[in-house]
Amino acid sequence: MKKFDVVIVGGGPIGIACGLEAKKKGLSYLIIEKGPIVNSLFHYPSNMQFFSSSEKLEIDEIPFISKEPKPKRDEALEYYRRIVTSNHLNIHLFEKVQSVIKSDSTFEITTNKKSYTATNVVIATGFYDLPNTLNIPGEDLEKVKHYYDNPHYYAQQKVAVIGASNSAIDAALECYRKGAEVTLIIRGSEVGQRVKYWVRPDIINRIEEGSIKVFYNATLKEIKHTELVIDTPEGVTTIENDFVLALTGYKPNFEFLEQLGVSLSNDEKRLPNYDQETMETNVPNLFLAGVICGGMETHKWFIENSRIHAKMIMDTILKK
Repeated sequence: MKKFDVVIVGGGPIGIACGLEAKKKGLSYLIIEKGPIVNSLFHYPSNMQFFSSSEKLEIDEIPFISKEPKPKRDEALEYYRRIVTSNHLNIHLFEKVQSVIKSDSTFEITTNKKSYTATNVVIATGFYDLPNTLNIPGEDLEKVKHYYDNPHYYAQQKVAVIGASNSAIDAALECYRKGAEVTLIIRGSEVGQRVKYWVRPDIINRIEEGSIKVFYNATLKEIKHTELVIDTPEGVTTIENDFVLALTGYKPNFEFLEQLGVSLSNDEKRLPNYDQETMETNVPNLFLAGVICGGMETHKWFIENSRIHAKMIMDTILKK
């Protein structure tokens, strides 16, 4: 069995950046991705537009050319796919890592297809795979979705959107414009301040004119086949409903990190223990890269400010 200098778990933009850096430094490497190239981006809404401009999504100084300053999802898929193929990166797709076990100075990585050994491991798995659940009756009904793709599906339906962040607001506006009857249910007192600056006025105007209904300071209590039960400041109310888009955010796979031996902070942030200069965790030769470094603070790390992790990690591995 070939032993790699480094195995990178996760084939998103930061995992790809780590692979590019490893190749540049002459390290033997393998990227393992459980789905297609940039799996998380592939599952983003089909009409999604990034908050960041294209140059801030670039990796390894490879130009990202887009039609508009802020690219769409499909343009990002094309960009990262071309990087992988044109650089002939060593990446295994549709292969899921099941365990990473360290024995002395060697990691054994077992997937659903094969086993590998490596001196170093980088975890760059992001956080998009595990939605924050509501934990209320009826959440397991088929009409409840934690991921949103295309508004056409919801035309002429009564749709409740749970959340106040970019994903929820984008979905609410798109569904409304395709003919859905949209109701927003927001836990706080206003639309989220981090909503894209060109989108936030749009949703506020639609709410004020009555095109989109909203319950502020409200929580969903129960989901029924044709109704929703909502706890509002005015009391409990019931509305008719066909679909629920519970876009309440996502979280890293903390169980996987703990199985690897990574220490997490004992609070609601669940911050992983790593050296901010080297990205090495409390487990020697095990590194973190990308948004997974933020624990539950999923708004802290993005492609644009975590792409530097690749160079930090590979420089550290070379020094060792």
